[in-house]
Amino acid sequence: MVGQTVMRIVRPCFKPDHQLAVGGTRDGLLWYKDTGRHACGDFSMALVQANNLLEDASQVEAAPLLLSHSSSTTFVGIYDGHGGPETAHFIAQHFFPNLKKFATEQQTVSVDVIRKSYAATEEGFLNLVRKQWLIKPQLASVGSCCLVGIINEGVLYVANTGDSRAVLGRLERGVIKAVQLSAEHNASIESVREELRQFHPDDPRIVVLKHNVWRVKGLIQVSRTLGDAYLKSTEFNREPLLARFRLSEPFHKPILSPEPSIEVHKLCTEDQFVIFASDGLWEHLTNQEAVDIVNCAPRNGIARRLIKAALREAAKKREMRYSDLKKIDRGVRRHFHDDITVVVLFLDSALVGKRFYGGPLLSLRGGDGASTLTQK
Repeated sequence: MVGQTVMRIVRPCFKPDHQLAVGGTRDGLLWYKDTGRHACGDFSMALVQANNLLEDASQVEAAPLLLSHSSSTTFVGIYDGHGGPETAHFIAQHFFPNLKKFATEQQTVSVDVIRKSYAATEEGFLNLVRKQWLIKPQLASVGSCCLVGIINEGVLYVANTGDSRAVLGRLERGVIKAVQLSAEHNASIESVREELRQFHPDDPRIVVLKHNVWRVKGLIQVSRTLGDAYLKSTEFNREPLLARFRLSEPFHKPILSPEPSIEVHKLCTEDQFVIFASDGLWEHLTNQEAVDIVNCAPRNGIARRLIKAALREAAKKREMRYSDLKKIDRGVRRHFHDDITVVVLFLDSALVGKRFYGGPLLSLRGGDGASTLTQK
């Protein structure tokens, strides 16, 4: 009864007076939102397409996560799809609502809430694969990495499946330092290969070096994902799935895991900003290089600047000019670089731990324009 009374009092505080479109700008294969406000400061967001179909999805949300609380929350999601865009788009549609649901049930944001959100999103997508199995079996071969960041009451939660990355820019004795906050799950990392071998002791081919690249079962580089149903359950590893995705030997437990690695970090005044990006950025820039770029350049358009720096490096590796790389169309562009998505959150120490959120409610999707800003 008390909870219902509180909700009746609080809910009008979040009722929008009007909504404004706040989608970004598209320039060829580039999409960007140069600047905006999240619950704890400014942000910048950008993406560039390389695949014939953009397989990345992303979002930034700023709102109280619990309607019974007025504490400010910022949510960032980077979803690096593979095999198609469907899983990444599904995560963009369902992860944040799942997070709100479990946070409301437990009346808090916690590691357990985040784990449940991953599990519910995974199960939701696998159910979709089941429903469409006979008409679209290839959905079983589509998956996505899933990197999320949540800032709530002065605490930053970073959760990850796959090889996207979150890097903190921290000021130490007047020098900006890069601190990686996310664990990565890529078979190129020895500890990941060892983890796979320990979990599958009876499978000598759980990781295979193929064309000088380590792959799980010779098929995929990442060991933890959402989707990829064909490597989660034998019910999806059969006809009518294409033969190249079907394993010749049966498996009795999931080969890939949807379980995220989660880091909990109490923000302090030395923490200046966080870079969230798909692995396409980190293929060309080190953590420190990215942090130095953000630290030395204007905030406005900084995500776009990071992508430009990565593309310049990609062009240099192929001994070509950046201006020529930009002329290459999607699809062919994938031979030079991957889809790249970047979100930079700047951290205003005066707002990070603030319990009352008086700013606009933001919901921004990278690239698709399905975004709103609610002015209170």
